Amino acid sequence: MTRPTSSAPSQRMLRVGEQVRAAITQVLQRGEVRDDIIEATVISISEVRMSPDLKIATAYVTPLGVSDHSIVIEALNRHTKFIRGRLGPQLRQMKYMPEVRFRDDTSFDNYKKIDELLRSPEVSRDLDGDSDEK
Repeated sequence: MTRPTSSAPSQRMLRVGEQVRAAITQVLQRGEVRDDIIEATVISISEVRMSPDLKIATAYVTPLGVSDHSIVIEALNRHTKFIRGRLGPQLRQMKYMPEVRFRDDTSFDNYKKIDELLRSPEVSRDLDGDSDEK
């Protein structure tokens, strides 16, 4: 039997990603990571994408109220082994504990660009022209 070649994540990958996201959020909320940068920053984890074998978890984070996100991302990546160890009790049903990688979530910037495009005079002029023709 051949495997589907779709690049879309499976239901299992989505479910496990959400469990890992919740577990990382709890670790950060409880303040278990002892780092001045992480403790002083509110961090939003918007999504965790799992690799097909569920061994790598890529967490997309947005540090709120910080202009330079790279400092917070580097601090989180320095503590990945500690965070991975703290995920164990919450993810004990998994055969392998996933390796966690933190990346900056740029989706909000993309949404902002799309919103600016939709509000631009050129687009609104085109949209107003369509309503006159109907």
